[in-house]
Amino acid sequence: MTEATPIPSIHDGHHPRPQLVRSRWAELSGPWRFAFDDADEGLARGWQHDPEAITGTITVPFPPESEASGVHDPGYHRVLWYRRTVTADEIAASGHAAGRRLVLHFGAVDYRADVWVDGSHLARHEGGHTPFSVELPGDGPFELVVRAEDDPHDLAQPRGKQDWELEPHVIWYARTSGIWQPVWLESVPRQRIERLSWRPSVADAEVAVGIELAAPPAPGTRARIRLSLQGELLAEHTALLTRADGVVRVAVDALRNGQAQDDYLWSPERPTLVDAEVELTAPGHDPDRVASYLGFREVGEAGGRFLLNGHPYEVRGVLSQGYWPASHLAAPDAEALRAEVELIKELGFTTVRVHQKVEDPRFLSWADRLGLLVWEEMPSAYEFTETSVDRLTREWMEVVRRDASHPCIVAWVPLNESWGVQHIAADARQRELTRTLYHLTKSLDPTRLVISNDGWEHTRSDLFTVHDYENDPARLLASYATEEDARRTLEGIAPNGRRMLVGTPEETRETAARAVILSEFGGVSVLQQEPGSWGYRVVSSNEELERHLTALFAAVQRSEVLAGWCYTQLTDTLQESNGLTDAQRVPKVPAERIRAIVRGLSGPRSDEPEGSGPAG
Repeated sequence: MTEATPIPSIHDGHHPRPQLVRSRWAELSGPWRFAFDDADEGLARGWQHDPEAITGTITVPFPPESEASGVHDPGYHRVLWYRRTVTADEIAASGHAAGRRLVLHFGAVDYRADVWVDGSHLARHEGGHTPFSVELPGDGPFELVVRAEDDPHDLAQPRGKQDWELEPHVIWYARTSGIWQPVWLESVPRQRIERLSWRPSVADAEVAVGIELAAPPAPGTRARIRLSLQGELLAEHTALLTRADGVVRVAVDALRNGQAQDDYLWSPERPTLVDAEVELTAPGHDPDRVASYLGFREVGEAGGRFLLNGHPYEVRGVLSQGYWPASHLAAPDAEALRAEVELIKELGFTTVRVHQKVEDPRFLSWADRLGLLVWEEMPSAYEFTETSVDRLTREWMEVVRRDASHPCIVAWVPLNESWGVQHIAADARQRELTRTLYHLTKSLDPTRLVISNDGWEHTRSDLFTVHDYENDPARLLASYATEEDARRTLEGIAPNGRRMLVGTPEETRETAARAVILSEFGGVSVLQQEPGSWGYRVVSSNEELERHLTALFAAVQRSEVLAGWCYTQLTDTLQESNGLTDAQRVPKVPAERIRAIVRGLSGPRSDEPEGSGPAG
C-alpha cells in the first residue's frame, strides 16, 4: 500500500473516528484475555509483566457485565485486567511500513485506564466516555495489557445511569465497565494531523479549520484543504503552518449566493455533507492524507422558537438511553448504530436527546449523514465535591472537543435534573458550577445552544427546558396552551416539584424569555408481568397505548408556546418499560401509526375522556 492509495469511504459506518479517516488502520476487537482483580493485587504481583497471570477470555469491546462479552458477570468488580498479543499479521493489515509510527486508539474505557506495551507503562487516562491514544515505541508484534478501574461506589465519578446498587432499580441500569468502545491500530507518519475541527460560518461564507499536529511544525510545513460536494470542488486552499495548533480559514464562495444557499445547507430533511480532504506536507516526513466531512448549518433561538438555518424549526424529539440488553452501553455492532438512527427517523422524530450517555462517534456520523438533530448530554456524577467538579469539567471538555464538528449536534447539556448538584437552589457553589459549565461550553463552542441543567433548576440557559410527566392530556395542555399558561406553570414551583429558575435576577429574566421545550414527557408503559417493570403511566394493551399516545401528542402539538418536545422514551430499557419499542427495537404500535402521531397527522383516536387522570 502506498501513500497514493485512495482514502476509503468515510461514510461506510465502520471507522471508529469518522471525521478523521486514514487508509491505514486495523480493528483489534474480538477475544482478549481477561481477569477480575477483586483484591487489587495485580499491580503488586506484576500482572502487567506476566503472560500467564491473565487467563480468562472476554470479547472486546463489550463490558464484562454484558452477555455479549462472554463473561456476563454483573457483580461488583472494581479492577479489571485485559491482555492481548498484537500480531505481525494485524500490524501488516493496518498498512504499516518502515519509517511510520503505530498508534493504538481506545474509543472509551470506563472509568480509569493504564496501558502497558511489552511491559512498559505508556499511558494513563481518566474519563469513561472519551477516547485516548498511545504511540507505540516500535514496529513489531507486541504484548498489550490494560488495567481498568471502575468503582461502582465512587459517587464523584461521572457515570450517568450506571447503578451503584448490585441489581438495576428504578431508572438506573446494569453497569458498563472497562473497554466498551472499539480498540484499533493506526499507521501514521511521524509528523501528522492529530485532530481536525470544523467551524463553518454560513454568514461569512467560510470554514475555520482547526489543525493540531503531533509536533511543532518545521519551516515549510503546509496543509492543503480540499472541500467538495458530490464531486464538485467547492474550495481548495493551501496554508503555511507555523504552530502545532493552527486555524486556517477557507473561503467557500458558493455560499455567497444567497438565492442558492439552501443547496448547501444541512438539515434533517436535506442532510447535505461536504467532503473534505486535508494533506499535510512536512519537510523530512511522509505526507499525511486524511478524509473528513462537515455540514453548513446554523442553530439559534429567537422569538420563543428554536431556529435552524435562521428559520423556526419544531423540535420533535425522543429520549434515547443508547442501551442494548446484550451489550449494555456498547453497540452490538456498527450496523446497529445506523439502524438506531433509521428507527428514530422512521418513527417521525427530527431530534434525539441522548440521555446520560456520550454516544459512539459512529452513531453521530449516521445522524450527520441521515439527518437527525442531537442533544448531547454529559453522564452525571452523583455528588457535589471538589473531586466531582474536577472530573466532570475535565471530561466534559474532552467530550465537546471530540464532537464539536458534527453538524447533527445542536445543543450541549452538561447537567440534567440537578444530578450532582442536588442542592442547587440553596447552595451558591452548585449554582456557580452550572454557570461555569455554561460559559465554559460557550467558550469552547459558541455556535450551539447550551442548557445549564436540563429540565429542572436553571441558572443561565439558551433554552428553557422542563420535564413534566403529567399524563392527563387535558391537564398537560392546560399547563402549556398559551404563553400565560406556561408562565404560570413555570413560575415558582413547577409540575416536577422544583423551582425552574434559581439564577440571578438577570439570568432569570433571560432564561424565562427563551424558547420553552418540554424536554421530557410521556413515559407510558404497557402492563407487564415482569416484576419491577414500570412507567410514569401504565396502560393495559398496545391498542390502549396507541389511543393514549394520540391524545398525549395532540395535547403538546396544540400548545401555542412550546417550541418543541422530547418524548420519554425510544426503547424499553431493563425495568423501565416505557419505550415506544421493546428492548429489541420492535415498535409496540405500527411504525407508520407512531410516525403519524408524532408528526401530528393522526386525528384523535383516544376513547378516554379528555379530563381523565392517570391510570397509575
